[in-house]
Amino acid sequence: MQLTMPWSNRPEAMQFQTTPIEGLTIVESRVFTDERGFFVETWQHQRFAEAGLSETFVQDNHSRSRTGVLRGLHYQIQQPQGKLVHVARGAIYDVAVDLRRSSPTFGRWFGVMLSAQPNRMLYVPPGCAHGFYVTEGPADVCYKCTDFYAPQHERTLLWNDPELGIEWPLSGTPVVSAKDQQGALLESAETYA
Repeated sequence: MQLTMPWSNRPEAMQFQTTPIEGLTIVESRVFTDERGFFVETWQHQRFAEAGLSETFVQDNHSRSRTGVLRGLHYQIQQPQGKLVHVARGAIYDVAVDLRRSSPTFGRWFGVMLSAQPNRMLYVPPGCAHGFYVTEGPADVCYKCTDFYAPQHERTLLWNDPELGIEWPLSGTPVVSAKDQQGALLESAETYA
């Protein structure tokens, strides 16, 4: 029985692509398929370390959202979390905003479509706010975190702050929690040094 890679002929098990925001990295994993289904590595410490991402993950999270749900933009002002995000079902538009004042891209955002196939992930470094909009639901979003959830330090950046100008691929009015509707504007948000 032969295993095939439907979307890639690259021999590497994982590809790491930089983005305009320092540390924000797109990760593409090689998918092996046969008549039974598929197999893919979503995390492998040595491969990530070789790519300069040697973080230790301490917590895994899994959320499910229906089409049209927008979550975020979340961050922790203390105990900042790096997140490795992938989608097990459905599709999302995943967004990170750089909140590190020392960064040349402070206040800039980057977005990427993530879905179950091809298996593309996004690593969001500590110091960035993170959120997503579900374009195809239900969407199962799984993410590994580099620090524990600390609700006392959780902050929310307003998802539709005009200063950010995020180009969400909205289809109608998004479903947003009351907490996320009360997010701070960038000009008044707590940020990192």
